[in-house]
Amino acid sequence: MSEFRTVRGFDNLWRPPAGGRKIIPREPVLGAPGAGAKGGGEKARLARVVKKAPEVMVKVTGRTKDGAHLGAHLDYISRKGELDLEQSDGALIHGREAVRELAEDWSAVGESDSRRRANTNMSISIVLSMPIGTDESRMRDAVRAFARAEFGDNFPFAFAFHQDAKGEQPHVHLAVRAMGVNGERLNPRKAHLAEWRDRFAQELRRRGVEAEATPRRARGITQKPERTPVRKARERYERTGQNEPRVLREARREAEALAQGRIKVEAWDQQMRRRQAEVRRTYLEAAKVLAASSNAQDRALARDVEAFVKAMPSPVSRRVAMARGLAEGHRARKAPEDQPERQASPGKDRPRGR
Repeated sequence: MSEFRTVRGFDNLWRPPAGGRKIIPREPVLGAPGAGAKGGGEKARLARVVKKAPEVMVKVTGRTKDGAHLGAHLDYISRKGELDLEQSDGALIHGREAVRELAEDWSAVGESDSRRRANTNMSISIVLSMPIGTDESRMRDAVRAFARAEFGDNFPFAFAFHQDAKGEQPHVHLAVRAMGVNGERLNPRKAHLAEWRDRFAQELRRRGVEAEATPRRARGITQKPERTPVRKARERYERTGQNEPRVLREARREAEALAQGRIKVEAWDQQMRRRQAEVRRTYLEAAKVLAASSNAQDRALARDVEAFVKAMPSPVSRRVAMARGLAEGHRARKAPEDQPERQASPGKDRPRGR
């Protein structure tokens, strides 16, 4: 759909963070030679986004530093040997003793590096997850294909599928040896995560699982997700009422000052609103192009895009949202005191005559 690409700024909606290691080839444009019925392209991606296809999650959760740390991590993801670990060559490892041997093998390779320092990584810990209801076998296949494409034969890996608790999202723990066969070391950056999300989503779609990997701005989301340590500390404080986290205490004080007008909204919040306004404008320009198409599916997609923009959340930062909540709570508490006492209407509450 060549005319669709002429919308100014549209490519920026999907643009990953700069500094990536490489560019993953996009799926073929819909209608292009070799594109199948499930082809990709910007229009297909737009349809997935506005219909809110599940977003994949790929996260580096940690790095092991020595043999003991690596062994403990592999022991954890294998549930003390009860779950099979699948290796990069497809072999399955079962049992605690076999898991311990794998940890020893990886540690021996890492320690043999003469350039290794005390804090050099032994392995990289990655979690890949999808919403509840995702087919386990297809997700396993997608993770396997993702890992082989990204790490190949150079960085050995092992993974295990987890979905223990009721209501828990299915996720895979992937451990990758940091020391490559060719001597290269794996040291992923933020840009790599964007590439990895993109690759994982592609592998899922190739197996019939709807999935996307877009940046927050493409979905109209302005607030960054709460970091895991902060979330856990906040939940613990809310549960016990003790040891309020410093970051939460400072955020509340700042929000209170903002709600009381003692400080002003910073330029960052204003920039956030301008950025989302540009995102909305770009989507609506794309909707105009689609609405002018002779294709009924394009016109239907245009209506979906307009509805998607209309339902976007307000562009507010976390501290501004907290300030608004504090201000509303203050007004709610003050309202009963400001209300005049209601006068009884004539004829009411009078004793009835006999």
